[in-house]
Amino acid sequence: MANPLPTIALFARYPVAGKAKTRLIPALGAEGAAELHRLLVERTLSTMRASGLPFAVWTTGEEHAAFAQWPGEDVPMIAQGEGDLGARLARVPAPAILLGADIPDVTAEHLLAAAKALEEVPVVIGPASDGGYYLLGFRDPVPFLFDDMPWGTEQVRALTEARLEARGISYRLLQTLDDCDRPEDLAKWPELLR
Repeated sequence: MANPLPTIALFARYPVAGKAKTRLIPALGAEGAAELHRLLVERTLSTMRASGLPFAVWTTGEEHAAFAQWPGEDVPMIAQGEGDLGARLARVPAPAILLGADIPDVTAEHLLAAAKALEEVPVVIGPASDGGYYLLGFRDPVPFLFDDMPWGTEQVRALTEARLEARGISYRLLQTLDDCDRPEDLAKWPELLR
């Protein structure tokens, strides 16, 4: 029997001014940062739909009800639950492809390449140029990748790879992409600042 397709789990916040893309508020203001986040989530939803892979949006608790009214009836919504980012990521059932909404250049081809890689290796990583990752795919649960991780630092990908290597788990790297997290990142995507 063929392996089941991985489900893409998009982790996203509802675009509330002052709560979304907070590191971009100095450059865009609270409303502008929330609007950029809305645009990035919608763009990522379009990319996920184009991939043809199953997907769901994992939302933060207090925003879950509001989020359900926004992206469309075809979008399954799942509450992330409590805890730090690692605890919330660890709740996603395998097989899965974890994805953030802050990578403007991610395409359906990247998602399909991740799904294809999972047919050959247990884990696939989409490296972000800042030292983290924009995508993490896994065939089986990998909770050890999420414990005591210094989220938001340039160490995340290296620690992820080291933990996999320490357990003898093979993985594949996809193309490195830039994320849109800081004011200096905005110049890479002028079309987002319409």
